[in-house]
Amino acid sequence: MGSVRRALVLHPDCRCDAVETIEVQIARPGAGELALRFVVKGDIASIAVPAAADPGFADGLWKHSCFEAFAGSSEATAYHEFNFSPSSQWAAYRFDDYRSGMAAIPPLVPPEIDVDASACDLQLAVALAGLTEAHDLFGLSAVIEQVDGTHSYWALAHPLGKPDFHHKDCFALELPAASAS
Repeated sequence: MGSVRRALVLHPDCRCDAVETIEVQIARPGAGELALRFVVKGDIASIAVPAAADPGFADGLWKHSCFEAFAGSSEATAYHEFNFSPSSQWAAYRFDDYRSGMAAIPPLVPPEIDVDASACDLQLAVALAGLTEAHDLFGLSAVIEQVDGTHSYWALAHPLGKPDFHHKDCFALELPAASAS
């Protein structure tokens, strides 16, 4: 299946001088697989990019610069949240419903995270495999922490009010599951 590219939108209550644009490319290369590439363009030196760390699960990644994918179904209220840090750390959670019934879940296969940065762009590519649930709705988002400590929130779409990536309005991309080959 081909990939889909979308721009993330800055939340209207936020300001971010460091970032010009954030785009994300998403693909379903095969059954149970998801490929993501986030591309941030701007003054990367003004972004607090987490330092490289040993790959593995870590809570609280959203408190700093990180990239997120929310995966749900048009047929159910349960959904998954995946967080990916430029440090190469990641987190995965399952929710039974909107912000309730949260449980950390280890993926069957740990995600592969690749980071590339220059003065004017930061790219984070993720390969997820071993996904066992059929997701057809996605929310793609980013938290950007600037070196001055301010945070901005970027998503495909935002609900009214404060930033809330868990809100169904953020699940703005419909992407059918890849067929088993």
